[in-house]
Amino acid sequence: MIRFFITMVCFSIIFSSCSHTYYVVRHAEKAAADQMMSSDVPLTYQGKERAEALKDILKKKKITYVFSTNTIRTKSTAQPTADYFHLPVEIYGPRPDSAFIRLLNSKGKNTLIVGHSNTVDDVVNLLCKERKVAGDLPDMQYDNLFIVKKKRGKIFFQQKKYGRPSE
Repeated sequence: MIRFFITMVCFSIIFSSCSHTYYVVRHAEKAAADQMMSSDVPLTYQGKERAEALKDILKKKKITYVFSTNTIRTKSTAQPTADYFHLPVEIYGPRPDSAFIRLLNSKGKNTLIVGHSNTVDDVVNLLCKERKVAGDLPDMQYDNLFIVKKKRGKIFFQQKKYGRPSE
């Protein structure tokens, strides 16, 4: 009986370690750039609320890595989740490429990735190894949560909404 129990525990550890999930979002609502500001703008009040809503959704997901591009709005979207899990926000290049996807795949842990309206589709499609998101996200759309789960060599894709609905 003890041998059976030990065997079952070993199998559950092996199979649970074969599964990880990527949570991919666009940065939350950003302030409008004006002539005095650069294009690297902060989040609006609504954007800060959305970043908190993202953290609340991911609290039970055992996030191990958080990645963001190097802009104020993406880092600010990622920061509440990173803070909750006591993680650094790791910076990736402005355009996701095969090297970044290899890095993500090598981690093999639950990961949050924050990008932009014109890069989220690239991240998701590269992770899925097929086209799941048709193209760039509409400029006023901030509420998409793309979920890519890898389990025992299979890839599962899901698209959800989070926070307040976008306009």
